Formats: sequence, structure tokens, C-alpha cells
Amino acid sequence: MSITNPAHAVTAGTESTTPAGTGSAGHPRKNKKPAKRHYGIHIFLTVLAAIWLVPLLWTIFTSLRPKADTDKYGYFSLEGAFNFDNFIRAWTQGGFAQYAWNSALITIPSVILILFFASMMAFAVSRVNWKFNITLLIMFTAGNLLPPQVLAAPLFQMFKLTELPYSVSDSGSLLNTYIGVIAVDTAFQIGFVTFVLSNYMKALSHELTEAALVDGAGIWRQYWEIILPLCRPALAAMGTLEVIFVYNDFFWPLLFLQSGDRLPLTTAVNNLQGQFLSDYNLIAAGAMITAIPALVIYLLLQKHFVAGLTLGSSKG
Repeated sequence: MSITNPAHAVTAGTESTTPAGTGSAGHPRKNKKPAKRHYGIHIFLTVLAAIWLVPLLWTIFTSLRPKADTDKYGYFSLEGAFNFDNFIRAWTQGGFAQYAWNSALITIPSVILILFFASMMAFAVSRVNWKFNITLLIMFTAGNLLPPQVLAAPLFQMFKLTELPYSVSDSGSLLNTYIGVIAVDTAFQIGFVTFVLSNYMKALSHELTEAALVDGAGIWRQYWEIILPLCRPALAAMGTLEVIFVYNDFFWPLLFLQSGDRLPLTTAVNNLQGQFLSDYNLIAAGAMITAIPALVIYLLLQKHFVAGLTLGSSKG
């Protein structure tokens, strides 16, 4: 009769008590499936990004080349010089400094008024229970479906017949004033922002306003001190979009502002057009200058913009 080595006996006992399908540590083995490669989506997004970037890159390429080199070697050549002379000429020849200030006078007040009034309206239709909240929200949203060109003639006549003191308007009416442009921009953009902010406010806990109401907080305090600070990501996202929308607006300023020195920056490129011949390299540089402010705003608020658009997307 032979005696078995105790170490071997312990090892054998351990192996015999380990259940099948588990690892050496007793944990169940996980069948790791390889992640699916979405090559079709990646190819589609790459092609789509290239389609969007080609005009922008081509404009930058054209703006950096002198017109003489383009005429000599052609638009599709890489020969010749590359410099920023077209940008300097466009800035001075087009009077971009004054037009940039005009754009700031229109864009900044418009965006502030849009966010302020839209947030108040969104609070009323999403956090306050009353009879016409849904109806009013539908009316605000439906207003965005109306093309602005349809109201161009009626608004022009209304602004023309609205009398203002000459201390406020040198035309004696709302025409040729920044007030008229700001009012129209605010009116046409407030519906979209109200719709987005109301959906955002609905996702906030109703216990917040209920607790504030028990503590004696009124409607204004609930809006200003509780709900509005929680909507900073959404306000940043909407602010970024509205700066781009209002800044890029070409139709309303051109319709209501009759003095050339009051037009916004988006109209300054028209000053670079020649009577008989156009320098497209100079125009490309002017177009890039007009795009810089909107690009800077987006880059500065990119983090808040993405957070405001994606917050709540994972809730189900």
C-alpha cells in the first residue's frame, strides 16, 4: 500500500472542486465577442466630412494666393507665392472694422434678448400648469415654419409707418435703425429656442420647484434662482447657435438698414466687387474674414455646446 504525496492530494482536490466553465480563480469565463467594425458608417462620415471641407479648404487656398499668380498659373496649380496680402487688402478696402462693429451691435443684444425671453416662455409652458401652455408652445413653434420672405413687405411697411422721435431714429421711423433689425431677429428666433429650452426644463426634477414653493419662493424666484442656473448648458448651446444664426443673417439688415455704414459684416464682401472685373482671391479672403468671428465663438463654447445638446440623451 503506497502513500500519496499530500501536496499532490491537495492539488487534486482543488482541481476536482473547481466547477466546469470557470477559470483558475473560480470566476466564470466570459466569452468576449469581438467588437463590430462599422466600416460603412465610417466611410460615409469620412466622405460627408470631405464634401463639407472641400469648399472651405478651397476658399482658404484661393485667399492665400495673389491674383497675378492665379492668372498666370491657373486656379489648380501650386506654383507662385502664398501670403496674407489679400486679407490685409480686404480688411482695409472693404472697411471691415466698421462693419464688424455693426455686427456686434446687432448680434449681442439680439442673442441676449432671445435667450432671456425664450427662457421665460419655456419656463411658463414647461414648469407652470395652466390651460394654454401647450397651445402657446405650438404657436411659438409654428411661427418658425413661416418663411421670412413672406413677411418682408408687411414688416417694411409697418416699420415705415411706425413713428419714432428723431433723437432715436434719424429717419423718424423704425427703418434704418438697429432696433428694427434686433426686434425682427428676436421675434423669428425666439420660437426655436423656446421649443428646445422647454424640453430641457421638462427633464428637470419637479421636486425642485415644489420645495421652493413650500419655502415661499414666487414664480420669478423659481425661474431666476433655481431653474435658470440649471439650464446653463442648454443656454450655452442655444447661445452658440443663435450667435451664428443672427451673425450670418443677410436678409433683414439689407432690407431695413438703408445706410451703407450701418450694414453688418456679412454685407462687407459686396464692397470687394469690381464694376467690370472681380478679384476672386480678394473676395475669398473677405469671405474668410467674415467667417472668423462665428468660428471663434463656436470654438470657445464648443464644450458647452456639445454638453447642452447631448445632456439627457441617455435617459430612457
